[in-house]
Amino acid sequence: MTISEELLPAWTALLHRCDAATDPEPYGRELLRRWSEPQRRYHTREHLSAVLRHVDDLAGHAADPDAVRLAAWFHDAVYRPDRSENEERSAALAVRALTAAGLPAARVAEVERLVLLTVTHDPAPGDRDGEVLCDADLAVLGGTPEAYAAYAAAVREEYGFVPEPDFRAGRAAVLRGLLALPALYRTPAARERFTDAAHANLTAELRRLEG
Repeated sequence: MTISEELLPAWTALLHRCDAATDPEPYGRELLRRWSEPQRRYHTREHLSAVLRHVDDLAGHAADPDAVRLAAWFHDAVYRPDRSENEERSAALAVRALTAAGLPAARVAEVERLVLLTVTHDPAPGDRDGEVLCDADLAVLGGTPEAYAAYAAAVREEYGFVPEPDFRAGRAAVLRGLLALPALYRTPAARERFTDAAHANLTAELRRLEG
C-alpha cells in the first residue's frame, strides 16, 4: 500500500468525524498533490505521514486531537523554499478549505492558530494542542544520527538554489533558534523520547556548519 493509499482514507475519516458537509475525498487528493510537488525533498507525503503518526502517539495529551490532525495536514501544504510566508499561506489555505467543507468556525480558527504556531514551534504553557503539533513536527530532530543526516541532506536539497555560505549561515541560525527554545519538546512523552537525541543531533550539525 502506498502512502497516498494510507493517507487518503485517514483524511476522509477525519473530515467525516469533524462533520464535513461535503465529500472530503476530492480535497484530500488535492492536498496529497500539494504534498507531492517537485520542489519538495523533506516536506513530502512521507513527512506528513510521520507527523500524523506522532500526533496519534501523543493524542492523549491534546485537548482536541482532531484539530491537531487537521493542522498537521495543512501545516506545510503550501511550501516554496524560496518564500518566507509558507506557514501563513498554509493557514489561509486551511481556513478556505475547512470553511468550504462546512466545519464549525471555532474549529477552523483553532486549526489556523495551530498551523501558525509552526512558525516558531513555541506554544504557550498549557497549550496542549499546540504542544502536540509542535512536538510531532519536531520529532524528526530526535531520530537516530543516520535518520537525522538524511533529514538534513533533504533540507539542503530543498534549498539547492542557495549558495553554500548563505545556506550555512541561515541553517545555523535556525539550529541556534531551536537550541535556544525554553524546551524543545513540551509533551512528557516526546520530551522523554526525543530530547537527548535531538540536542545531540542539532549540536553536531551546528558544529559542522560552523567548522
